[in-house]
Amino acid sequence: MTASAGRRKTVLITGAAGFIGSHLCDRFLAEGWKVIGMDNLITGSMDNIAHHMGNDCFRFIKYNVTNYIHVEGRVDLILHFACPASPVDYLNFPIQTLKVDSVGTMHTLGMAKEKGARYVFASTSEVYGDPEVHPQPETYWGNVNSVGVRSVYDEAKRFSEAMTMAYHRTHGVDVRIVRIFNTYGPRMRLNDGRIIPNFAYQALQGEPVTVYGDGSQTRSFCYISDLVEGIYRTAMQDGLNGEIFNLGNTDEYAVEDFARLIIGFLGSKSELVHKELPEDDPKRRCPDITKAETVLGWRPVVSIYEGLRQTIDFFRHTIKKNGGTKENG
Repeated sequence: MTASAGRRKTVLITGAAGFIGSHLCDRFLAEGWKVIGMDNLITGSMDNIAHHMGNDCFRFIKYNVTNYIHVEGRVDLILHFACPASPVDYLNFPIQTLKVDSVGTMHTLGMAKEKGARYVFASTSEVYGDPEVHPQPETYWGNVNSVGVRSVYDEAKRFSEAMTMAYHRTHGVDVRIVRIFNTYGPRMRLNDGRIIPNFAYQALQGEPVTVYGDGSQTRSFCYISDLVEGIYRTAMQDGLNGEIFNLGNTDEYAVEDFARLIIGFLGSKSELVHKELPEDDPKRRCPDITKAETVLGWRPVVSIYEGLRQTIDFFRHTIKKNGGTKENG
């Protein structure tokens, strides 16, 4: 993606104060872009982007993208990453989740059409539902319960993918879709209900570590810097209009094995406790990243041990700052 000589390119990042969005702000600023961050802070935190305040190349707008969006001046790239992304969040905010990935997607695509901007939509491995194909390639259509409790997230993302492709086919908008698999790293909220913050907090506190179901269900975990690299390459490479990429780590862990890994990593005395598996919880989840490897030259490079070290250091700091509680934004 090229720009006129002497002019900084401008990217609009929705969900900029969230876990992934804030790391994208870091990356694009480091690459010399002007960044407009937009977030309504329903699940995001200003703590995640406070270090950019005062930077002339960064502007934050507190705004809900389900309202009409207008930004003065040129915008070269739009990254639509606004959406509650953990089961705790999207079950607490089901209608907001449906709206941000329907109306919000329409508004951000409308801006991309107006500005002639390239557009990257943050989709999810949840579009595959409880998959019957393993690992999951981009060509797999999924196995999704359209009326289950998780459908507010799954179906919103699937609708957004359809909307994104409609703008590509009808209006010629340069679009790309990234399907993000389980990602972890600093700035995750300890109280967001996902596996790594849950296990790490419980093990750090010496509490029983909660495993849902029998723990045989699998997940793969991608460190945040690897994910951001994949997103950046997807956004920057020319000739990818209408393409979809799985971005995730192919190292697959049974949930119970991963719980034991974290307990051992921390030297914790925590025991495992099993609880009922939530409705529609996927039994296996692992990406086929052949397309990203071939087209983008991308694959994860951060080991689970290095990623956990950095993530748990962040969690320790958060727990200390907040007097032992999970609250960090």
